[in-house]
Amino acid sequence: MDPTGLDLPPLAAAFVFGLLGGAHCIGMCGGIMSALTFAVPPSMRHPARLTGLLLGYNLGRIASYMIAGALAAALGTLLSLTAPARLVLQGLAALMLILMALYIADWWKGLLRVEALGRRLWRHLEPVGRRLMPVVRVPQAVALGAVWGWLPCGLVYSMLAWSLAVADPLHGAALMGAFGLGTLPALLATGLAARQLAGLIRHPATRTLAALSIIAFALWQLWTLLPVHSGFHAG
Repeated sequence: MDPTGLDLPPLAAAFVFGLLGGAHCIGMCGGIMSALTFAVPPSMRHPARLTGLLLGYNLGRIASYMIAGALAAALGTLLSLTAPARLVLQGLAALMLILMALYIADWWKGLLRVEALGRRLWRHLEPVGRRLMPVVRVPQAVALGAVWGWLPCGLVYSMLAWSLAVADPLHGAALMGAFGLGTLPALLATGLAARQLAGLIRHPATRTLAALSIIAFALWQLWTLLPVHSGFHAG
């Protein structure tokens, strides 16, 4: 039995979404990773220490995602969402993925308006993060990563809509944790090889491929929500 109470497909889907969103993560957070890497004094910038700091940043970031997922899902329980309402939220999350894909490919920037919703909170958190720099110890890195996890991001918001729909704090945290783990490879790679990856990630072909993959994933998510498809499984 799945100890999380979720079937594997939702967790796997959240993980895959994080992987596919790597291009956006690098575009949005890659600069942060690079700046944090280069802020470490040269005498301390050896691979083992850098790897520990990068893992610390991302541990804190993913922990914040999980807390946000639990809070969103708790709100879902308070709202006593009906089954149709949950389907609507899951559909909204899939549509936000498509908007994110358009943003990644630089085809349409409308999602910036959604990300603007979180800037008011970020204005209060950013000074806290600045006081933690420069980072030279892993506990500092974890703390800074926890702050960084609240950076306004349409990719995260689309997953939070999904967490709201599950209306169970543990499930919401598990979904956001799986999503965060999916984003981990891209951001670790950026931190360890920022200069080498920058050109590849910014290349239009790379961004287009990532966008098309996310759109395909979102369409698959919408397909699973169709009544005919649900009826097929229920039968």
